[in-house]
Amino acid sequence: MSMAMVGMIAGMALAFAGYFGGFGAFLLVAALGAIGFVVGRFLDGDLDPGDLFRSRERDDRRR
Repeated sequence: MSMAMVGMIAGMALAFAGYFGGFGAFLLVAALGAIGFVVGRFLDGDLDPGDLFRSRERDDRRR
C-alpha cells in the first residue's frame, strides 16, 4: 500500500472522528495515530529507542 493511500485513509479517519465525535474525538484519533506510527516504525526497525530520548545537542558536543 502506498504512503499516499495510507495518508488518505488516516485523513478520512480523522475527518469522520471530527465530524461525528467532535474536536475531542479528532484529537484522540490524531494522538493514537501518532503513537501507532511511532510503534510501527520501531517494530519495523526504522527507529531506535535511543533516538527518541537522545538530544541533538549532546551529539554535536561530542564531535
